[in-house]
Amino acid sequence: MIHFKLFNTIEDLPESWNRLPTQDIFLKTSFLKALEQSSPSNITSYYLAIFKAEKLIGIAILQRIEMYAEDIFRKTSTNIFKVCAKKAIAKIVRGNGIIVGNVMHTGQHGLFFLKEEISEEDYLNQISEAIKELQKIIKKKFRKKIRIIAFKDYFETDSIHENHAFFKKENLYKVQVQPNMLFAIPKEWHTKEDYIAAFTKKYRDRFKRARKKGASLELRELDLEDINKHANRLFELYGCVSDNAGVNSFKLANNHFYSLKEHLKEDFKIFGYFLNNELVGFYSLILNNKKLETYFLGYKPELQHEHQMYLNMLYNMANFGIENNFETIVFARTAMEIKSSIGAKPHKMYLYLKHTNNIIANTVLKLIVKYMNPIREWQERHPFK
Repeated sequence: MIHFKLFNTIEDLPESWNRLPTQDIFLKTSFLKALEQSSPSNITSYYLAIFKAEKLIGIAILQRIEMYAEDIFRKTSTNIFKVCAKKAIAKIVRGNGIIVGNVMHTGQHGLFFLKEEISEEDYLNQISEAIKELQKIIKKKFRKKIRIIAFKDYFETDSIHENHAFFKKENLYKVQVQPNMLFAIPKEWHTKEDYIAAFTKKYRDRFKRARKKGASLELRELDLEDINKHANRLFELYGCVSDNAGVNSFKLANNHFYSLKEHLKEDFKIFGYFLNNELVGFYSLILNNKKLETYFLGYKPELQHEHQMYLNMLYNMANFGIENNFETIVFARTAMEIKSSIGAKPHKMYLYLKHTNNIIANTVLKLIVKYMNPIREWQERHPFK
C-alpha cells in the first residue's frame, strides 16, 4: 500500500533518503541540513517521503513561505500608480503559501520518484494529499491559512506537463515564467583558451576589455574560515544586489553561506574579489554532479561599471565550468541578454499555481505572477563563431 509521511527536520528522515538514485544535490540531506540551519526567516521546509509498504519510492520538498509586501518589494517607488499596484498585489499574495520545490533557486529541485514503483500521476496525488495535511498542520500550529499553492520550475520537455487531469482536478493553472539560462559546454572544450578561441572577434575584444578593466581586482577562493571572517561583508554585498532586484520573495540569513560551506564542503565554492585588501564582490557556485549551478553573488555597486565586475564574474563562472569538466552551467534567471553574450541559451520554464480563495483571485493572481516575473523582451546574443 502506498502512503506518505511528512517531516519537518532532517534528523527524522528515513535512512534510505540519500540512497535514492537522484543526482540532484538539492535533494540530498547535506544541502537540506545546510538550508535548515540558515533558511530565510519567512521560509520553512517540510520533507515528504512516499512509501510502498516500507520501501521509500519517492520524495518531495514542500516549503511554507510567508509573503509580505516588505519582503516582496525591495525597491521603493514614488510613482502613485506603482504604489497602488503594489498595495493591491500585497493584499492578494499577503500571507502563507506552499511551494513544491526550492523557492530559493531556479529549477526543479523538489521532486524525485522511482518510475518503476509508482506512476507520476499517483506520485502527484500523494503530494496533493500531503499538501492538504500540511495546510491543516499550519492552520492548527500557526493559525494561518494557506493562500497560494505552487509547483515550480519545469522545462518545456518535463513529463509533468502530461498530467493534465491532475492539474485540472487541483485547479492549478500553468504560467510561463522567465527562462532559465543554460550554457551547454562543448565536449571538445577543456581550457579557458578553448572558450576564448570560440568567440567571434567582437566578443573576443569584449572579453579582453572586461579582463583589462578587472585586472586590478584580486580573485581568491574563500574557505570556511574566510567565509566566517567575512560573513557580515558577504551579506552586505549580497544585499546590494538583492535589494536592487525590485521583486523578491525572501532574504538570505546572515549565516547562509557559512552553513552551505560547512555541510557541502568542496561542492560549494565562494570566490571573493578584493581591492586593496577590501572584499568588494563575490560569487558562489554549487557543484551539482555534471551541472555547475551559479548561486548568489554580490558586489559594491559603485565599482561595478569601472571594473565590469558582473561580466567578469560570468566569465569566471564559465571558465570554472569548462576547466572542471562540467556538462552544463546553470546561470538561472535575470540579466538574460548579458548571460547570452557569454554563451548561455534561454530555456522556457513554467510553474503551476492557484489561489485557494476563488476564481476571481486566481484571475488576479495570474496577472500578478506576470507582473512580478514578466516575460521580458530582450535581444539574444550569439558570441560564438
